[in-house]
Amino acid sequence: MNLIDEAKSVGYIARSTPKGVELITEIQRLKKEKNAVILAHYYVDGEIQELADYVGDSLGLSQAAEKTEADLIVFCGVHFMGETAKILNPSKKVVVPDFNAGCSLADSVPASEFAALKAAHPDAIVVSYINCSAEIKAMTDIICTSSNAVQIVESIPADREIIFAPDANLGRYVAHKTGRDLILWEGACMVHIDISLEKLAALKKEYPDALLIAHPECKEIILKEADFVGSTTALLKYVETSPNYTFIVATEAGIMHKMKQAVPHKHLIPAPANEQNTCACSECPYMKMNTLEKLYNALYYELPEINLEESIRVPAYKALKRMLEISQ
Repeated sequence: MNLIDEAKSVGYIARSTPKGVELITEIQRLKKEKNAVILAHYYVDGEIQELADYVGDSLGLSQAAEKTEADLIVFCGVHFMGETAKILNPSKKVVVPDFNAGCSLADSVPASEFAALKAAHPDAIVVSYINCSAEIKAMTDIICTSSNAVQIVESIPADREIIFAPDANLGRYVAHKTGRDLILWEGACMVHIDISLEKLAALKKEYPDALLIAHPECKEIILKEADFVGSTTALLKYVETSPNYTFIVATEAGIMHKMKQAVPHKHLIPAPANEQNTCACSECPYMKMNTLEKLYNALYYELPEINLEESIRVPAYKALKRMLEISQ
């Protein structure tokens, strides 16, 4: 099986690292040799975050992808993030460590069903959360992230109908903050909706001085209990600036790596999930598909590569560009 077929059938290059290769050293060498940039989301493992040229949330990563002068973009996150980088950089090569690193939220909105919703509301402005496929972005007027969703909706004239997709929890939060009636697609992130209210209540009893901070993809019942709601970057900034010492963090546990670096003197507790797991926290299995070995192979072989049809990329680019212009 040749390398391209392997990447397509397996989802990544499943070659063992050659003996004697020190992964971190080789990744750093290859990055320089190939004029590559490594972009990583806050939710991937800390060892990958340490190697990345830029670590951030979806908005920051989009801005970094648009500005990069690298020839090769290696995106450590999930599939739609690699697509976003390719939408913004059609002339650059974009690879991901594992093509199988999908997103439950992006998967919750099939293109054909979304097209039917649009057809039922032909005059509506479509605002789509960046956590969606390139096909959905191509059917969208303006993309948003959790950092700027309120700002994006507020930029739309009050007399215009708005479809908001695919995260209904974020949509309800935005509707509450803006006072706008939104037509919501009922999608959700499996990680954020699995945070346990019952276990949170027990934690708050154990740590009565802790502040609960939450990502707006969490269920409304969790957000109502939160002392602060914000994007991943906003949560990070909040623990840095708040005088409080103890925080319960209701989002994917990968953010704890940067938080602990930023405030090593503070007590950070990951919010517990309903699911029984080894970390007693909320983890995205897709984000954890990114490993050092797969990152090395993606850099070395420049596979698996993200490619998009121009009929999809061009309208998706327009929707992303509108977001970036509004968010400057």
